[in-house]
Amino acid sequence: MQPGAQILDVACGVGRYSLEMAKLLDQGGLINAVDLWDDGIESLRNIIREQGIANIQPLLADITKGIPLNDGSIDFCLMATILHDLSPEGQDATLKEIKRVLKDDGVLAVIEFKKIDKGPGPPVSIRMSEQETEKTLRKHGFLKTYLGEVGEFNYLLTLKKRSA
Repeated sequence: MQPGAQILDVACGVGRYSLEMAKLLDQGGLINAVDLWDDGIESLRNIIREQGIANIQPLLADITKGIPLNDGSIDFCLMATILHDLSPEGQDATLKEIKRVLKDDGVLAVIEFKKIDKGPGPPVSIRMSEQETEKTLRKHGFLKTYLGEVGEFNYLLTLKKRSA
């Protein structure tokens, strides 16, 4: 994480990824942890209060209707195991918002479940293959920079926001 990095954790749930990323940030960095699930955001608020964590900002918001951040304010966005859950319209709206808040050289990291019928996660019928995910993201102006495995059941795609 670069000094002063501004991060967005989309659909963060109870903030497990946010809590880990917070350990890697310097004092100037900030993680904007966004979710529609009120109980998850409240749980994250409690954890950061109890642990004295100052570099996570929990935000309650519907990512398909808008992310409450300024245009071009985010260096790095994490979208972990959520893309497959969104309807095509929800994917379009969310990816449009992510593209809006990312800086021109911003990075989007997407973790998804492999399209295999084993392990944890959703039914294989709604999982997205690496190729399907990349095609969806490319349609929204993101260019693949990396594809790799995250354990036995997940993959990671990193992408750059394509300049206008």
